[in-house]
Amino acid sequence: MMKLAAICDHDTAVGLQLAGVHEISIPAGDPILSLDQIIQRSDIGVVFVTEKIAKNMGKQLKEFRLTRNLPIIVEIPDKTGHMADHVDFISYLIKRVVGIDIGKKEE
Repeated sequence: MMKLAAICDHDTAVGLQLAGVHEISIPAGDPILSLDQIIQRSDIGVVFVTEKIAKNMGKQLKEFRLTRNLPIIVEIPDKTGHMADHVDFISYLIKRVVGIDIGKKEE
């Protein structure tokens, strides 16, 4: 059975722990080091990463997504909400595969 993990700030960690995520890393320095530790484990299937931390990972996170299928990286907002310039990667992938933007309401 695959486990859930998270790389996030302390406040988000509390909420995720209440939701049942117990593999949590709160990076003190470079968040890529936290991701490197998590991806070495074969029992992790999904990693939640707050948008701000994902932005700090930049190119390394993009390269990881292009070269590995698991774990799936899901970006989530922190307690301040979605970042204004954030691109939801999961919605982007669905749009590429299906051809429909699931995030936009049609009027």
